[in-house]
Amino acid sequence: MAGLYIHIPFCKQACHYCDFHFSTQLQSMTPVLVGIGHELELRKDYLKGEPIDTVYFGGGSPSLIPVHELEKILYQIECLFPGKKREITLEANPDDLTHHSLGAWRGMGIDRLSLGIQSFQDEILKAYNRAHSAKQAKQAIQLARDTGFEKFSIDLIYGYPHVDHSLWQKDLKEALTLDPGHLSAYALTIEPKTAFGNWVKKGKFSPANEEFVASQFEWLQEECEKSGYDQYEISNFCQPHQEALHNSNYWKRIPYLGIGPSAHSFDGTSRGFNPPSNPGYLKKLNEGKLPFVLENMDKEGLVNEEILTGLRTRWGLNTESLNTRHQIDLLQLKQAPLEKLTNLEMIYTRAKTIYLTKKGQLLADSIASELFIDSNDTQ
Repeated sequence: MAGLYIHIPFCKQACHYCDFHFSTQLQSMTPVLVGIGHELELRKDYLKGEPIDTVYFGGGSPSLIPVHELEKILYQIECLFPGKKREITLEANPDDLTHHSLGAWRGMGIDRLSLGIQSFQDEILKAYNRAHSAKQAKQAIQLARDTGFEKFSIDLIYGYPHVDHSLWQKDLKEALTLDPGHLSAYALTIEPKTAFGNWVKKGKFSPANEEFVASQFEWLQEECEKSGYDQYEISNFCQPHQEALHNSNYWKRIPYLGIGPSAHSFDGTSRGFNPPSNPGYLKKLNEGKLPFVLENMDKEGLVNEEILTGLRTRWGLNTESLNTRHQIDLLQLKQAPLEKLTNLEMIYTRAKTIYLTKKGQLLADSIASELFIDSNDTQ
């Protein structure tokens, strides 16, 4: 089985923290949607006949797509990739939810909403330059439930600088009280080419320190566990059997096709991407060419990517599978750092699979880097 990701690169306005590819020029949406349909036709054989069982509309703000345009894309997907889909997810902003849009989405077969709430506090939403209000954030799930939706995910951001942790504690309490079934929570990251990044350079914004952010992450872990939410990936928590199927497939190295500007793809052995430019994307397609660029990943890059992603999940890093596919015995090759990290209670190993402890999850990237291989290890 495989997945299909559709990137919709449009938003009403630019969030101050976001460095994803998007445009606020909504008048150019229709040509890009036509281009997405064209690319679907051109790349229908990318997955070599592997059935698609999950579809994910990400962005950007896919909830901005006119209903009739979204219906056309889904119809085309069904024609090109027939068969029952286990999950069709649409990322949606609370301010885009109406009884009409929700009813239309559900009627098209969309069965899961990923709601970009980020916070339930007007103070924070204003700082982030979000288009919705705290009231709309709190009403979003109930409105969707009233229309028949049962599967949700809420996106939240922690680490907003404040005198104490009260704002984050309120956000998390609100989210768990709503009990969406799935929660994705990310630390506020200051990216250089964002409004926040620019303000930090000018001394107009001071991000929270690492200790402050780490405390909020630990609170997140504790409160989710108390509420029965399993941490199946560092930033993702869910009630039993409510994992995001599409995103879980990414971490399990299951192939997926990415369509639209900036979308990435993986066919099981190689990766590639569409450049993050709407005009460039359309220019290539109008010339009858694919915008797709193949990533030249060597053995070292493939192995290190798997180390990084595997450690982030509850399934861990299966070193036996890694050795079978890449002839890399990580347990032997990295014996010294593995022993050190084990003694520090950052990791533990069971049946040749390496897992992060809760303590280790705070330092996931640095732990992965200690286990990365280099060119000498692949010879």
